[in-house]
Amino acid sequence: MSLVFLADISYHAQMANQDIENSKKFESLSKSANVEILTDADSLKTYGKDWTKHYTPKASAVFLPKTTEQVVEIVKWARQTKTALVPSGGRTGLSAAAYATNNEVVVSLQKMNRILELDAFDQTVRCESGVVTEHLQKYALENGFFYPVDFAARGSSQIGGNVATNAGGIKVIRYGLTRQWVAGLKVVTGRGDVLNLNKSLVKNATGYDLRQLFIGSEGTLGIITEVTLSLAKKPKELVVFVMGTNELDSIMQIYKRFKSEMTLIAYEMFTDIALKYVSAQNVARPFATDCKYYVLLELEHESDAYLERATEIFSELLEAGVVIDGTISQSPKQAAELWKLRENITEATSHKQPYKNDVSVRVSRVPEFLSEMSATLKREHPSFEVVWFGHVGDGNLHINILKPDDIAGPQFVEKCKKVDEVMFKMIEKFEGSISAEHGVGLVKKAFLHHTRDKAEIEIMRDIKRVFDPDRILNPGKIFD
Repeated sequence: MSLVFLADISYHAQMANQDIENSKKFESLSKSANVEILTDADSLKTYGKDWTKHYTPKASAVFLPKTTEQVVEIVKWARQTKTALVPSGGRTGLSAAAYATNNEVVVSLQKMNRILELDAFDQTVRCESGVVTEHLQKYALENGFFYPVDFAARGSSQIGGNVATNAGGIKVIRYGLTRQWVAGLKVVTGRGDVLNLNKSLVKNATGYDLRQLFIGSEGTLGIITEVTLSLAKKPKELVVFVMGTNELDSIMQIYKRFKSEMTLIAYEMFTDIALKYVSAQNVARPFATDCKYYVLLELEHESDAYLERATEIFSELLEAGVVIDGTISQSPKQAAELWKLRENITEATSHKQPYKNDVSVRVSRVPEFLSEMSATLKREHPSFEVVWFGHVGDGNLHINILKPDDIAGPQFVEKCKKVDEVMFKMIEKFEGSISAEHGVGLVKKAFLHHTRDKAEIEIMRDIKRVFDPDRILNPGKIFD
């Protein structure tokens, strides 16, 4: 019998023993806490990853709790058995923060999906963390309110995940990030403690606001089980302008001109390459004139006079040659169609296996950074097609490098990682962020020092030690 064959038998025997040990370990939790547990291959693959590509999921099980009490039992069990946990929401992230790559147990909050309470007087809504963003938005509208944190993944993302990543999206320029709307949190820490944070208070000057630590912590400090969110007044009809220009500087000129007189809801940018892919998906071009850059601007129809003034500004920019061509929505339906130009970019380019990045710089430095980075990419990788788009009104740019057909996937990723080195050094020079809204996760932890200094990172590690002394919550994410 060959040594190779013996080694193969030994390996499979070890795996079988591991499966038996896991089954016993999981069975004890299932009985004591009545937690649903999945171990089939399809579930492990599905729940063990997020929308990030280029990683291989390797989960040992999926737990599906329905209550905070069950989450407490899971955490206590994980501490006793030295089992790592990966909290999981809608798995729409792009930093691999929801990946299980080392036999961790995935804790999916999808069955904790109830909207628990609406307080019309305080304008808050309390819900479990598995509620889908779009469901909450619709619920708010049905009750005369508005939840303004919005992005293309609204139909899949979950509120707990939004909080854990401090989700931003398309309306940050007007309404801010998720952080601005979190009035209270219920969290199970890595010690098994249940924290009820802030309790919807508007003013609370009683020391450290621990709520803010969990917002954006990517599941490394605790598992969010309930969220209380503030709600806004429902906006009036929204009007969308799409304008084209051939100069980068014009993008910020348009922004400054409108912002000086208007309250902007959104201000987005995309390039001609992005439009090429979107229009190939049966989305109508906004106008016939070809331009290098396009901006999408949204504002409320506060009054006829207000909209008339916005239209006058648009005309003035056309006359000055800052805008080459443009269009204005005439109905909510047409506004929604124009938004597809921006929101469908990710779907329209997905077949090209894009290598994604999202970064931010100060708003005033967006054209400078975009110009410098574009020149670097053209010089170093002239065969790469790069799709630029983003929330330039808040300094956030998305960079999607499309895989050439003649380059294998692993080779393409390696080339893109070299681009990362250049880009993040440039980000450090611009005093920007290596991750504007997608988080750090696995993807960007090696580059964290370009945004956070050594002392900051060590303090972050100290904070994790307090809330997660056994390092069972999303280990290896953000930092090692």
